[in-house]
Amino acid sequence: MTSENLTFTQTRWSLYDLFQTGQPADLESVFTLLEQKVAAFETIRPQLSADLDNDTFLGFIRQMEVIDHAGNRLYSYASLWFAEDTQNQAAQSLMARVDQFFAGLGNRMLFFNLWWKDLPDEDATRLMAASGDYRYWLEEMRHFKPHTLSEAEEKIINIKNVTGSSALGTLYDAMTNRYTFKLTVDGQEREMTRGELMVYAYHYDPALRAAAYQELYRVYGQDGPILGQVYQTLVRDWRNEQVLLRGFQSPLAARNLANDIPDEVVDTLLEVCRQNVSIFQRFFRLKARWLGVERLRRYDVYAPVVQSDKEYDFQQAAQMVMDSFRQFDPRFEELALRVFKADHVDSEVRKGKRGGAFCLTAANDITPWVQLNYQHKVRDISTMAHELGHAIHSMLAAGHSLFTFHASLPLAETASTFGEMMLVDQLLKQETDEAVRRDLLFSQVDDAYATIARQAFFALFERQAHEMIDQGASVDELAEAYLQNLHELFGDAVDVSDEFRWEWVSIPHIYNVPFYVYAYSFGQLLVLSLYQQYRREGESFKPRYIKILSTGGAESPAHILEEAGIDIRQASFWQGGFDVVREMVAELEALPVQPLAAGQ
Repeated sequence: MTSENLTFTQTRWSLYDLFQTGQPADLESVFTLLEQKVAAFETIRPQLSADLDNDTFLGFIRQMEVIDHAGNRLYSYASLWFAEDTQNQAAQSLMARVDQFFAGLGNRMLFFNLWWKDLPDEDATRLMAASGDYRYWLEEMRHFKPHTLSEAEEKIINIKNVTGSSALGTLYDAMTNRYTFKLTVDGQEREMTRGELMVYAYHYDPALRAAAYQELYRVYGQDGPILGQVYQTLVRDWRNEQVLLRGFQSPLAARNLANDIPDEVVDTLLEVCRQNVSIFQRFFRLKARWLGVERLRRYDVYAPVVQSDKEYDFQQAAQMVMDSFRQFDPRFEELALRVFKADHVDSEVRKGKRGGAFCLTAANDITPWVQLNYQHKVRDISTMAHELGHAIHSMLAAGHSLFTFHASLPLAETASTFGEMMLVDQLLKQETDEAVRRDLLFSQVDDAYATIARQAFFALFERQAHEMIDQGASVDELAEAYLQNLHELFGDAVDVSDEFRWEWVSIPHIYNVPFYVYAYSFGQLLVLSLYQQYRREGESFKPRYIKILSTGGAESPAHILEEAGIDIRQASFWQGGFDVVREMVAELEALPVQPLAAGQ
């Protein structure tokens, strides 16, 4: 199956594969089924003992897997319905009900998790040896033993989270996704979503770039004190649970263990990122010369170096992505096409729709869903390749169990970022306009900055903010700390205006998944290394890369990468990724500068 002669159109996704009707009675049947399955599972509690036989143990795990499969369908339906219109009150209510319901089910099944963690090592080792694909999932669960509380305490936390951190995250999404922005374009004032507004952050007109950012942070800044209070509360909640109750050494350490990445690896990664910001500062100075200005403004960081309004219709974009996947491996195109054929892509731009893009995989036997907000720019094509890369990753690993097919966060960006790089190579081969080719080359470094340095400095800010909030910092003090974070990142290469102090309240990840962001830096530097290997080795590289993806989350990230010859504990590995970026910058510096007229 190939994409040739297929028609791709911008549509809203279908949730038919989760629930055929989406009607209340259909949903209620799953609530009822889950109640029955969990009630049956609760009856196994008296049978749990250190001398449990292997077959009985595996039977219990498979019972849990059936429950999780049904639960994932229900939770995914609620999440996707809410994402397609965050202002839909019925979707909001279902999301809240599902959160409450699953907290209750989780509490009723908690006994198994606690029993497993408390089992003597000798007995746990015996059972894991016979558990097949479930082994790493079971092993990883026991890593949390030192941070696990009593059953009563764990139940209280689960219930508290429904009306605490989870509710605040939903509230943040509902508040910020209802924002509209006004921008005057061609003499006409237009009302826009955030996604529509940010198209102008990449516009060749410097006045429009500045106006777009000023409008973005005018709106977020108006609610900055409130959004900042939401963040403070989420941070306090995270510290209260992870540090004070569970005993993690730091707020960041809790995420590291969830990712199964040693603390020292993350510290090394962030420090290497910090030490290499001069590479990007050098790039920004070069870009200033191409733009014909003395120094970039923060508004200009993503500015194109050529004046072009070139757009790509959705059909053209999808075909380019499919071509790049097929040229790497026909299976990649086939898997990406599966997402479109299932009507699991929502690419429309609508008010109320969740901003940005994401991929959601409900289960290992269900085709993933991909959200896009496609607006005809080359960056939107890259986003399509990125999110479909996530989907391909999930489907390649679908042979593993429900508990082990999902890659951990640091490896979850591997296929997505690799997919973007394949696409850029494809675009460079096809594009005959030298000006557009130059812009693509510059965009590669733009993207490296956005995915490595920007995300690492988000993580550095998060680490600082968590400590500041513990010491009683105000929202204004956090905003000032963020501004200083930007000054360190950009040095004297970029002028940062004051409204960027509110950028941090516009970053959903730091609200919804604390310390998620370093996974992007991890993934991009990893992919730079892998892509260099691919360019050197060609076909012989592919089996090794596909094995990384196909392993999913069935082994630890360190083990998966060690088998590919990568040692993430070494600073030299991370530095190697920056060396690739340095080569890219040097390649651009070798081009004869053709500056746009200042102010053009």
